[in-house]
Amino acid sequence: MKKGRIIVLAIAFMAAVGAAMIARNMVSDTETVTIEKTVGAKDVLVTARDFRLGDAVTEDSLRWQEWPEEGVTPDLITRDQNPDAIENLMGSIARAPFVAGEPIKGQKLIKAGEGGVLAAILPAGMRAISTPISEESAAGGFILPNDRVDVILSRRMQVANEDQQVSETILRNVRVLAIGQTLETTGEEKVVSGATATLELTPQQSEILSVAQSMGQLSLALRSLADTPKPGETVDIREQKSGAVKMLKYGVPSQIYGVN
Repeated sequence: MKKGRIIVLAIAFMAAVGAAMIARNMVSDTETVTIEKTVGAKDVLVTARDFRLGDAVTEDSLRWQEWPEEGVTPDLITRDQNPDAIENLMGSIARAPFVAGEPIKGQKLIKAGEGGVLAAILPAGMRAISTPISEESAAGGFILPNDRVDVILSRRMQVANEDQQVSETILRNVRVLAIGQTLETTGEEKVVSGATATLELTPQQSEILSVAQSMGQLSLALRSLADTPKPGETVDIREQKSGAVKMLKYGVPSQIYGVN
């Protein structure tokens, strides 16, 4: 091989090695920069902690959180539409429970001066009326808010010229709003004590209960959860009459009475 050709090959080899080294240094000196950006998101007002019914909104109980734009519904509160929402909602009362991170909806909060919590949670057309209870007349104290009960009236009356004790179910499947001043219970609570039970009734049922309180002793019979209306179902609140009730006097069955 000619000497000139060898020199040319050597120069080419050295140039290739040099280029490779320069390229490696350039790659090692370059820093990788990653930019994270959420595309199509809005700031939505959410809860920063769990809320129970009746809890008040404080400065640290709400926060803004990015929410996918396609998941933002008109009833959610966004920063671009209401940037002062946290300040405006300060002192509001929760009319329903919230879990941490749940989007805030205006209809689930009561602003100061708009009425009490109990009035806010009542469905339209319904009334809240209280009746005295004791441990013996309220399933041993195991009736809790949001349970459903039957209301039983026990009284003495003249039957066939004889003074007898009779009972009759005057209201069926009504919701307990509160026991005493307790509107809601936690999962750990099994018994709530109180001297009164507040029931959710129609105006007609309220009149029936008011009259019954002056006639005798009222007891609440706890209904099974299986009788609780499922979402979308309704209860026939017009059902007022009970079936017949057989009375036992000194262990001996007496006559059978029903509701007039």
